[in-house]
Amino acid sequence: MRRILIVGAGQAGLQLALGLQSHGYDVTVLTDRGPEEVRAGRVLSSQCMFDSALRTERALGLDLWADRAPRIEGVGVSVPGPDGTRVIDWVGRLDAYAQSVDQRLKTSTWLEAFAERGGRVELRKVTAADLQHLAGSYDLVLVASGKGALGSLFERDHAHSPHERPQRALAAAYVHGLAPRPEHAFAAVRCNVVPGIGELFVVPALTMSGPCDILLWEAMPGGPADAFDGLRDPAEHLRVTLELMRTFTPWEYDRARSGVELTDVGATLAGRFTPVVRRPVGELPGGGSVLGVADVVVTNDPITGQGSNNAAKCAAGYLAAILAHGDKPFDRDFQQAAFDDFWETAGPATTWTNAMLAPPPPHVLDLLVAAGGHQAVADRFANNFNDPADVARWFLGPVEAAAYLASVTAGD
Repeated sequence: MRRILIVGAGQAGLQLALGLQSHGYDVTVLTDRGPEEVRAGRVLSSQCMFDSALRTERALGLDLWADRAPRIEGVGVSVPGPDGTRVIDWVGRLDAYAQSVDQRLKTSTWLEAFAERGGRVELRKVTAADLQHLAGSYDLVLVASGKGALGSLFERDHAHSPHERPQRALAAAYVHGLAPRPEHAFAAVRCNVVPGIGELFVVPALTMSGPCDILLWEAMPGGPADAFDGLRDPAEHLRVTLELMRTFTPWEYDRARSGVELTDVGATLAGRFTPVVRRPVGELPGGGSVLGVADVVVTNDPITGQGSNNAAKCAAGYLAAILAHGDKPFDRDFQQAAFDDFWETAGPATTWTNAMLAPPPPHVLDLLVAAGGHQAVADRFANNFNDPADVARWFLGPVEAAAYLASVTAGD
């Protein structure tokens, strides 16, 4: 029986661990927090998973909240003009629903399931020196947690990492009591783009206490919405969130007028990070190598919501690669090839994410305006969250955008 060590117990690490376990592999997971500590801690992300990622969970029987989490059937965009009224406001329909499940709920439950099925869980912090010591006891070591020193094992890929500093200051709050948008009868992710300020995302989700909404500010660093550094009081975090909504997105603030409250004491999260792509094969100090997983090697800003989606797809891809490899050694060539297959998915998502962090060029503004009058344009934009590779065919370049708009508007 082949022995696999996975460092990290997030979306990718646990999905891969449970998948390998179901195929008879001897899997050990190292993590610094147990299930109860995860549940009682702060929220971990502002995830929304689309159909292609949800299907990877479904294939392993891990979609345990499909009947409880809100079914997200659209993605909407609103942009205010100089006077604060919306000059762009539409919603595109998804071909298949998306869902958002609080990662505290998901990963704690998965970690318990892994242990109950006979998997070994060790609660400990891990250093590069620890990995050097452990690696000889396993056929393959995967790093699915890049915090601290472990991230330094993986060399920066300068060709795919254009940013040297954080592009947004992030602040999330999980809330109960937000009224639905009156414009449509179905649940949708709402993206509010405020020029020069940043973006406010509103995501229907499921947390421990039931359905909720995630309010995520992506603030331009140093701008008026970059207002959460140093806030420790969750109530103050929510107050600032709502005040920014009142000032910059009053149509979303109207949904909170009846009163919203945080879902729990750990319902807020704030911080910033630099988007980066790293080489997938990490070299251990004394020789040997480890394989980086998901956001350890591809860290994108959440502006396109691809983090948890990339994680699920990475876990599914690595699982297939390991199963197909049989009894052959998991050498550097295998590790690089497994990542290269993942990059076929993660590469387009990274390109799109970096493009969305920049001020929109004229052809993108043309597309966003056109979506208000042509449902096909709005729907195609919404479904790019499920298939980021499509953006290159119509969204990223001015020539492709012009050709697409001409085809859509030919009958006008």
